[in-house]
Amino acid sequence: MTRLFKFIIPYRKTLILVVVLLFLQTLGTLYIPTLTADIVNNGIVYGDIPYIIRTGGIMLLFAVLTGVFAILGTWFSAILSSGTGRDIRNALFRKAQRFSINDFNSIGTASMITRNTSDVNQIQQALIMVLQMMLPAPIMAIAGLILAFSKNAFMGGIIVVTMVIFMILAVIIERKTMPLFGLLQTGMDKINRFMREYITGVRVIRAFNRTDFERRRVNTSFEAYAQTAIRINKIFAVAMPLVLMLLNLCTLAIIWFGGIQIGQGAMEIGDIMAVIEYAMLILFYLVMAVMVFTMIPRAEACAKRISEVLELDPEIADAPADLTAELSEEKLAFHHVTFCYQGAEEPVLSDLNFSCRAGETTAIIGGTGSGKSTIASLIPRFYDIQAGTITIDGVDIKTLSQKALRDKIGFVPQKAFLFSGTIADNLRYGKEDATMDELRRAARIAQADAFIGDLKYGYETRVAQGGNNFSGGQKQRLAIARALVKKADVYIFDDSFSALDFKTDANLRAALKAEVHGAAIIVVAQRVSSIVDADQIIVLDNGVIAGKGTHRELLENCPVYREIAESQLSKEELA
Repeated sequence: MTRLFKFIIPYRKTLILVVVLLFLQTLGTLYIPTLTADIVNNGIVYGDIPYIIRTGGIMLLFAVLTGVFAILGTWFSAILSSGTGRDIRNALFRKAQRFSINDFNSIGTASMITRNTSDVNQIQQALIMVLQMMLPAPIMAIAGLILAFSKNAFMGGIIVVTMVIFMILAVIIERKTMPLFGLLQTGMDKINRFMREYITGVRVIRAFNRTDFERRRVNTSFEAYAQTAIRINKIFAVAMPLVLMLLNLCTLAIIWFGGIQIGQGAMEIGDIMAVIEYAMLILFYLVMAVMVFTMIPRAEACAKRISEVLELDPEIADAPADLTAELSEEKLAFHHVTFCYQGAEEPVLSDLNFSCRAGETTAIIGGTGSGKSTIASLIPRFYDIQAGTITIDGVDIKTLSQKALRDKIGFVPQKAFLFSGTIADNLRYGKEDATMDELRRAARIAQADAFIGDLKYGYETRVAQGGNNFSGGQKQRLAIARALVKKADVYIFDDSFSALDFKTDANLRAALKAEVHGAAIIVVAQRVSSIVDADQIIVLDNGVIAGKGTHRELLENCPVYREIAESQLSKEELA
């Protein structure tokens, strides 16, 4: 928990107020047994009714004040806990926004979700329990012992012995449960990962009839999680009866030895009652503290996992000085670029050299695994290259801030993804202040305006999670329109026409060429028909450039391209 103290510092005034309120609540709670002893010793024994009424009124006043302090303490504890949880989540989200794809892969998507939800919840719960149950315990113990010793030193000694046994028990529980709570959170990560894979891959699982295999795999993770939880519960199952036994033995000892003290005239009946109440209050708060203490290992494990994310240095960082790119005819250029995925033995791209000019379309084609989509991911710096440079308007992209770089790029990913909201909300994703005319223009170029117009609510039509209420082709066209709404210097279409029919594909490419001026267009494609009109086609083969030129030029002098074209086009189309 000490790792996350920095998130509590902004709430130090609230924390001080909570401590003061808890202190007043504890003193008020302890003063009531003292008044009870006075009523018995000075009122009931002597039959002094006015004294009983007067002291009872004071008890009622203290009970009300104690209740008010308790309510306020709980209120401000909740404010502190909720605010701390919110700040931790914000910090995790801001950190995640700076992560590269490799950073996400090293942590795991399921683990990131668990850390942002379950782990933060555990810390919030532990924090409020520490404030409400654990923090008052030492105040109650010290003040209660002072009052108990003021009544009788021997009685105070009995309470001290019981407290020492409690502390030993708490340390044993903490040492046994700390590793188990870490395993529990790791198990939750595994369950989240398996469930996420099952939900997202349900079609593949059913297509291959692997439902039983997945059920066994998920059940294995459930069983491992359950066994860890059972081990923790077994420890508590032994600990709690021991705690109750100590509580009862302490009460029995006070009554037994208190009776002897009364017989010797060393104590009065009211004092015994007060000491029993002091002991009950002290031991009750100690029991609560022990219960909270058992939560701390789990919260500590969660805090450690959160700190791992917050302390992770992003693989891709902005340069100290953010240079500004100036307008240039050569919009984008790769200079001797080599790239290798983390953990891979061989580079996926080797010594790439090419440039893309403003107002021209550059197409990239190649076989499966040739590195086409990797090029698309390198331009916005989703990954960093190991050698060479990539420039926009003549400036190395590593010298631009990631924000400035991505402001210059309109990107359409290989798998079209839409956010929950309306169609208009999705199209405005890259430009929040875009007008309806701009949305319609982008949709018209993307060949989406017609089907949007056929919808009952048009651009205000709701988009389901992930865009599941649209077909693959409709999602691709909306994703293309979203990129076009944003005025960019470079547009990247990563196999973004694959779900379109040939007619729509041709119309879209013609509209792009006619409407998008002054920007470099990069089209990653597998279909030759999608790139025949490109100003420049780059052919990749095993991560190297096998050919570069127009469609006609490559048919004549690039065997790799000619082989791809012959496998897709008829003889008439080739001619």
